[in-house]
Amino acid sequence: MSGKENTRSIAVDILLAVDRDGEMSHLALRKTLDQYRFLPRHDRAFIRRVSMGSIERMIELDYIIDHFSKTKVKKMKPAIRAILRSAVYQMKYMDAVPDSAACNEAVKLAVQRGFSGLRGFVNGVLRGVCAGIADLEYPSAEEEPVRAISVRYSMPEWLVERFCEAYGRERCVHILEAFLNDDDSTCVRVDTNRESVDEVCRSLRSQGISVVPDDRLSYALHISGYDRLDKIPEFADGILYVQDIASMMVAGTAQPKEGDFILDVCAAPGGKSLHLAQMMRGTGMVEARDLTEYKVGLIRENISRCRAKNMRASVHDALDHDPEMEEKADIVIADLPCSGLGVIGRKADIKYRTSEEKIRELAALQRQILDVVRHYVRPGGSLLYSTCTMTKEENQENTAWFLKHNAQFSLCSEKQYLPDEGCDGFYIARFVRHAKTPE
Repeated sequence: MSGKENTRSIAVDILLAVDRDGEMSHLALRKTLDQYRFLPRHDRAFIRRVSMGSIERMIELDYIIDHFSKTKVKKMKPAIRAILRSAVYQMKYMDAVPDSAACNEAVKLAVQRGFSGLRGFVNGVLRGVCAGIADLEYPSAEEEPVRAISVRYSMPEWLVERFCEAYGRERCVHILEAFLNDDDSTCVRVDTNRESVDEVCRSLRSQGISVVPDDRLSYALHISGYDRLDKIPEFADGILYVQDIASMMVAGTAQPKEGDFILDVCAAPGGKSLHLAQMMRGTGMVEARDLTEYKVGLIRENISRCRAKNMRASVHDALDHDPEMEEKADIVIADLPCSGLGVIGRKADIKYRTSEEKIRELAALQRQILDVVRHYVRPGGSLLYSTCTMTKEENQENTAWFLKHNAQFSLCSEKQYLPDEGCDGFYIARFVRHAKTPE
């Protein structure tokens, strides 16, 4: 299977998996690219660009389509909706694709998928877009400021209002621009216990891979221009681990010492735990837990690939108190389930799936987990609370709640990372449990 027509069809399948079937975009993409790994690199890059770009820009694409179609996007059949979105994305954001090709191939896709009766509709809408998109007026920033930002950056209006309230309109726009950044590099962490950063950089460049060191962490690199990660020997051998800069900051904030016992209560797929284990240079022990056998299986795969001898994984529900862990851990890592708004740049469908109600539910769940896992911290030990989101309910307000209800802990540090800082949106708070005073 090869050719533009087929790659467009595959991209539409991904859009349907996300929009119609409710799959997470990054999982749908990964599954599809694994299925079609025999395709040439440029074909798989085309599939990724069209599918992820169409999801990322969906609100703007729907605004454009609705302007040129009598039938609104929400009332269209899912397959026609996906075909139109992908075609309009190509027209607006892929200069290398002729408008005529995007239009003609979309009509063919409609016929191939059993919608011959709608070929004229698809053709008419896309011909209208082709002729009129350059003159299309967007919502006025003066008259409809929230809607204008929403359409321009494809962010739901309620989230635009939230971000504007929290960070101001200018910072909000910078954050949304960061989410839409076309940078296709991958951030990786080098296990410097096994190879030096310089050695890894030399090897990657000899493979034709572009490498840019990060100036914040000496062991972090941004790589691009590779075909598949599993084809990079350093990745296959566990010397490289894919991890965002902000996520790497958790281990640095934890400040582990050689010989520590560390408990990570929501660890899958295990990146932070592995980082901590490597920082302890093979000493001590990191116990990485998660809720299901599947998630723990992911952790074990990474333990094996990265050759972490001072790390183990087990299934445990973080809401269930484990009396055997009472005051045992030097460090407890609580990287808790959250709304994930900080990683919209990599998982764009999150912005369409979350809601105010879900945020409240997740904030309450985080408090329940914190109330359990605090018992595992030994006197003098620390608790790291982190999320990959940017809501005050899941971050600063929960930190304030924890301190109010746990006088035996003090806040040592607190940091909110934002996407316009060149990383994921991420929150980290470090609490220290007071040492017991002699009686």
